[in-house]
Amino acid sequence: MARRKQIYEGKAKILFEGPEPGTIIQYFKDDATAFNNQKHAILEGKGVLNNRISEFIMLGLERIGIPTHFIKRLNMREQLVRHVEIVPLEVVVRNTAAGSISKRLGLEDGTTLPRSIIEFYYKDDKLGDPLIAEEHITAFNWANPQEIDDMMALALRINDYLSGMFGAVGIKLVDFKVEFGRQYEGDLMRLIVADEISPDSCRLWDAETGDIMDKDRFRKDMGDVTTAYREVARRLGVLRETENSGAKGPVLVSDNGE
Repeated sequence: MARRKQIYEGKAKILFEGPEPGTIIQYFKDDATAFNNQKHAILEGKGVLNNRISEFIMLGLERIGIPTHFIKRLNMREQLVRHVEIVPLEVVVRNTAAGSISKRLGLEDGTTLPRSIIEFYYKDDKLGDPLIAEEHITAFNWANPQEIDDMMALALRINDYLSGMFGAVGIKLVDFKVEFGRQYEGDLMRLIVADEISPDSCRLWDAETGDIMDKDRFRKDMGDVTTAYREVARRLGVLRETENSGAKGPVLVSDNGE
């Protein structure tokens, strides 16, 4: 489809004006970044895989009554999504200790947490997306108390859904990041899930072997990043079981299942 006016370019996606008011085209890039963009690489096919995995998850959330910005997939790399006012917060749900929480609290990676823990981070690349408290959120008017409660409730529902979905295909959901946007309809406003949910924003470990199947492979120089993403997609049913592992790039299942 013809390119429209670019609105924004981030580390992993580009946003363009949508064909109708209130819509945006979200383009998934192959760029991989880590450590506040200090590490960067192009991983061929990553954007295609994230587009399809995120589509699969967003549709699943919609089916259980969790509103998202997703409207439809346009092609291998683009989605049509609703225009929202992004809440400047990253909401992280942790089930197992890994990454920054292990370093902060002196926990061994893989330690099961007493319960699912929700953390908030302020979305600002220049500051390194710092961990913040609810007091910061309300003091700086990034969200009001009701919105915080709504985001936490939605995040826990998403966690339940994703844990079951991934668990059913032998993948352990260690943690994930989700973002929310405000959608306005006249005088009404509601919070909906925005951005993406993919191996870029989740920590996923093979339930039997503990093998890492997410962006940590890039962060830790483990290699085979897109191979791991492709395996996640295959287990979720996005890739054909008979995919030729030597083929260049991912082989995707068409909408009609052929």
